Amino acid sequence: MRLQNIGVFAFIFLCICTIGNSQQIVYSEPEKDDSRKIDFEIIGKLGNNYLVYKNVRGSNFICEYDGEMKQVKKIEQEYMPTERLINVDFFAYTDYAYMIYQYQKRNIVYCMAVKLDVSGSKIGEPMELDTSSIGLATNNKIYTSIVSEDKQKIIVFKINSKNRNSYLISTMLFDNKLNLLKKTSLPMPMDEFRNHLGEFILDNEGNLVFTKFYRVGTESISQVEIIIKKAMEDSFVLHSVHLDKIYLDELRLKADNFNGRYLLCAFYFKQKRGSIEGLYFYGLNRNSSKADLVLESPFGEDLRREAKKNANIKVSFNDYFLRNIFMKRDGGFIVDMEASYTTSKNSTFNRFDNFYSSPYFSPYDYYSYSPYNSSWRWRRDNQQQTRYHADNIVILSFDKNGQIGWRNVISKEQFDDEGDEKISYQVMNTGGQLHFLFNQYETRNLLLNDYILLPNGKINRSSTLKNLDLGHEFMPKFSKQVGVRQLVVPCFFRNYICFAKIDFN
Repeated sequence: MRLQNIGVFAFIFLCICTIGNSQQIVYSEPEKDDSRKIDFEIIGKLGNNYLVYKNVRGSNFICEYDGEMKQVKKIEQEYMPTERLINVDFFAYTDYAYMIYQYQKRNIVYCMAVKLDVSGSKIGEPMELDTSSIGLATNNKIYTSIVSEDKQKIIVFKINSKNRNSYLISTMLFDNKLNLLKKTSLPMPMDEFRNHLGEFILDNEGNLVFTKFYRVGTESISQVEIIIKKAMEDSFVLHSVHLDKIYLDELRLKADNFNGRYLLCAFYFKQKRGSIEGLYFYGLNRNSSKADLVLESPFGEDLRREAKKNANIKVSFNDYFLRNIFMKRDGGFIVDMEASYTTSKNSTFNRFDNFYSSPYFSPYDYYSYSPYNSSWRWRRDNQQQTRYHADNIVILSFDKNGQIGWRNVISKEQFDDEGDEKISYQVMNTGGQLHFLFNQYETRNLLLNDYILLPNGKINRSSTLKNLDLGHEFMPKFSKQVGVRQLVVPCFFRNYICFAKIDFN
């Protein structure tokens, strides 16, 4: 009988170990030059290789890793400039990738593109896409590159804002072979210092869509337009968004390619600098050019209590910022948001204290367009004694008419005095599930947690991702999904940066 019990306990232990190892983690070995000050970007999985771009003291490299994250090659991109490199973007496909980079030489900014093979070596010579003449040296992006959801279209655009009353927007639309489909330059009338341009997206048809809004100083948004530049046309189509006695903040735009709709999502207020009341939705049908969804969805008291416990429920969402919008095939959508703020000895962060204050997304700021992405180059340096906070995650599901279906809250409390690299979260979409990955301290150890959102809105906590005996600290918000069930996450290892590949079995 005793031997039988031992056998049962051994079987249970084996099952627990099997479940605990359902996620496999392997790490790359940090190189001596991979200090915390290097610039990097995870390119993706090409063939059976995993590619990472690194800029080390002005030299540009692409590192090839195998399935065990052992470095196979480190190829210097000698054709790239060692000075005045402004920005690098990557678009990865199955067996090749495009790198679009821009640099300055004298008073000219060059926008270049090069095709890379599965090892990170260039295929052919770099191609000049465009040039811009500027008066002064700049570290800001002149050109912005966006890829469509199906990766069949790439657009490169720039905005000349020297004339504050009329911007000049120049676009170049390419197919997935970098063949030029359409090149256009169009004026955009602006009200000096009062009109601003928001998020830019590219749909699968090649249409460029963005927002134009009106706000004074750091006040709430009182006027909004959705602007469409159709793929093969030389004009802008403007759609006014009617706001009935409400104000908006932090406009987010998403293309529903399956249902042919553009969805505008934003927090709304009932008065300037007021407390957040809920979410505002505006759906624009691509074919009819008419609104098929205009809705204010207020946050109820129960949700407010869950979102921020031990706080005045009236202001419980004032620290929240929108993170992601996931479209469903039936026209519904899921929105997730996170409480994010900073504190210091002298003050506490307020969303109205800093224009375009979202830690995840910055609207178009004239020559500089830097939405939140997975690039370490956009990290913030903590030059003052500031504590960064990232708290609860709120997830809401809506049907195609904007009616809420289910809601859930992932409770967490994160903070860091050195910077915001190790806080916040990343979402991995495996098709039927969404994985929310973030760090949490447990018994003084910083562990990577995995919360799984099921289609019915239920959240299950997976076994803790743990490999702390190696001394790695994850930076999940800079991670990149490279496969249906694969994620590459940058890590701190002592004073170096390395990369972890996580396979979700």
